[in-house]
Amino acid sequence: MVTLHNLGFPRIGAGRELKWALERYWKGEQGRDVLLATAAELRARHWTAQQGLDLVPVGDFSLYDQVLDMSFLLGNLPERVRGYHGDTLDNYFRVARGRSADSEQHDHDAHHDCCGGVAAGEMTKWFNTNYHYIVPELTAATQFKLNASRLLDQLAEAKGQGVRAKPVLIGPVSYLALGKAHDGSVKLDLLPRLLTVYGELLGQLAAQGVEWVQIDEPILVTELDADWQHAFNTAYHQLKSSRVKILLASYFGALLDNKYLAANLPVAGLHIDALADRADAEQLIGLLPAHKVLSLGVIDGRNIWKSDLGALLDWLEPIAARLGGSLWLAPTCSLLHVPVDLQSETRLDPEIRSWLAFALQKLEELRLLGRALNEGRAAVAQALADNAAALASRHASPRVHDAAVQQALAHATPALEQRHSAYAVRAPLQAAKLHLPAFPTTTIGSFPQTPEIRHARKEYKAGRLSDAQYQAAMRAEIAHGVREQEALGLDVLVHGEAERNDMVEYFGEQLAGYAFSSQGWVQSYGSRCVKPPILYGDVSRPHPITVEWIRYAQSLTRRPMKGMLTGPVTMLNWSFVRDDQPRAITCRQLALALRGEVLDLEAAGVPIIQIDEAAFREGLPLRRAHWQEYLDWAIASFRLMANGVRDETQIHSHMCYSEFNDIIAAIAAMDADVITIENSRSGQELLGAFEHFAYPNGIGPGVYDIHSPNVPTQEAIVQRMRQAARRIPANQLWVNPDCGLKTRQWSEVRPSLAHMVAAAHELRRAA
Repeated sequence: MVTLHNLGFPRIGAGRELKWALERYWKGEQGRDVLLATAAELRARHWTAQQGLDLVPVGDFSLYDQVLDMSFLLGNLPERVRGYHGDTLDNYFRVARGRSADSEQHDHDAHHDCCGGVAAGEMTKWFNTNYHYIVPELTAATQFKLNASRLLDQLAEAKGQGVRAKPVLIGPVSYLALGKAHDGSVKLDLLPRLLTVYGELLGQLAAQGVEWVQIDEPILVTELDADWQHAFNTAYHQLKSSRVKILLASYFGALLDNKYLAANLPVAGLHIDALADRADAEQLIGLLPAHKVLSLGVIDGRNIWKSDLGALLDWLEPIAARLGGSLWLAPTCSLLHVPVDLQSETRLDPEIRSWLAFALQKLEELRLLGRALNEGRAAVAQALADNAAALASRHASPRVHDAAVQQALAHATPALEQRHSAYAVRAPLQAAKLHLPAFPTTTIGSFPQTPEIRHARKEYKAGRLSDAQYQAAMRAEIAHGVREQEALGLDVLVHGEAERNDMVEYFGEQLAGYAFSSQGWVQSYGSRCVKPPILYGDVSRPHPITVEWIRYAQSLTRRPMKGMLTGPVTMLNWSFVRDDQPRAITCRQLALALRGEVLDLEAAGVPIIQIDEAAFREGLPLRRAHWQEYLDWAIASFRLMANGVRDETQIHSHMCYSEFNDIIAAIAAMDADVITIENSRSGQELLGAFEHFAYPNGIGPGVYDIHSPNVPTQEAIVQRMRQAARRIPANQLWVNPDCGLKTRQWSEVRPSLAHMVAAAHELRRAA
């Protein structure tokens, strides 16, 4: 009999219940007992939804981030929060976001950074997804001390519900790999200390009657040098004496050259992403000893298209006959990366809805596969027929393919990707047009999405506001944002994006080839959720999207106004993308469609156009050997969108919350006139890239972290800019926050930007 299990379930709730509970708790509107009760209710609901599986994950639920949970379980708290008042939950949120609750008051003492609050932990992307994790902080002196109360409490809850639980842990080798040691120490030197705590943890789980533990080691799909390979052998030979069975889980890619390493580790089972490379699975069947379980991830945990169940069964039936009870089936990875339930999408086009599967539907696909393998296809004949009909409908649908788009793309020559002149020629022309001071100040684009904005959007969608009334409300918000910026003294203004629900969804709603869910929310970090649009067909732009909003904003001020657009790579990486053609082709379709928007903005007199590529690095393959192919088409797509403008028009781009040092040359190759980039939350790590690379164009290394409610001081901003000026010529530097201000409140934004502008004036006086 084939065993069915799941690696993880979306934690936010079908109605984003966790988001609302967290934000009410942080604002002081509800107590922690309500927050914890909501979390317990969600866990119980999610375990019920996974009934019918042989093993259900426990410990995958988190109040903020699973990597941060692991840091607290291991007792690896940053020094700045140790001994701080409050309890573990308070410190947990301080590391996550800079403070436990928004009402928390800070005094300047040794526990605080220069911004008057606890410095939040660095946040970066979880491999090549749009989920952000809190980076573990490591030093040569790091000690680990087990605190498994959170996991054991969830295990007790699951047992009380009759769940056959499989606790989920991040593995010791991946934990160290994901962490950062800013003191220059060797992270792997900490492995012996860490393994002692893992051994204690597995012992406690065995004492609770746990049979299987899922230990996630996703770095197995990356390139590993000899030291990290040796670390795997060291770790799992030490942990093999535990009384629980270990299912070692990899995902997000193929094992490739790590197959032999993984197959020979002394664990009871191995999970792989079988959709990434079927050859991996077929070779592992021959490599694994008969007593080991092979778990195949056969349901896509990262995209929302229905599985081809017939094709999967054609492949799996011979494997099941060979392996028997040693074959397990699961999604490729945790279902954290997809929405919860397709059944709530009553307004989605029925034809497109028939092509989709969200988390609950993916688990049903898994159950169908298991039943077909265990009982024969006849037991699920109707379901298989329905699945085949949906796939045939999608393949034949005329709405997927647009001959005009394909023809236009065929005529998009490399010449369209080139600016008329080099940056050295463009820069003085732009300076003469814009008349900006040294260290020009700007923001990244968005301003707070206030309750008034959200209410107006809700009323408009419900039909209770007319088009004219909604546009008047948004124009009022834009005018307010312009007045605020002029009062603060910013040099380059933005319209604030009041009319935009999301930087990707907003554009997708007005492009052909996209569809939209109403409840298809996915967690990005903490309480921040996004609703990725569904890119199902060829892409075109039926009409201008932003021009009138930006034109109106520019009419309110004599200062330069940036037009704000989302770039093709980010549109691609933050959508659920069609899987029936190469991503590179889809990206070029997006670029060509949005190129028209760039040209329309320029024609409307907009002097600066910012093309955000926040997800540029996110799409980078996990193995360096595959990087160049991605970078070639990603850079070409950006340039196709951006480079039709005159030399005098200044093109900006923005990137955030990823590791950029190792692709800084590729970023320079994009040839944006100015790049604004995250720099503060990562401890100005970005600046190291400029020790040996002379960045040629303008750059704004972000001077404060917008994902924390803490207000930066003028002194801190001046210090950060002076550090940047040691590596980058001052005449290339811009002064800006790390990212957009959409998630903040005006009470935080005003003083933060005031300090930023004052810092720029101080820098100019000293120049």
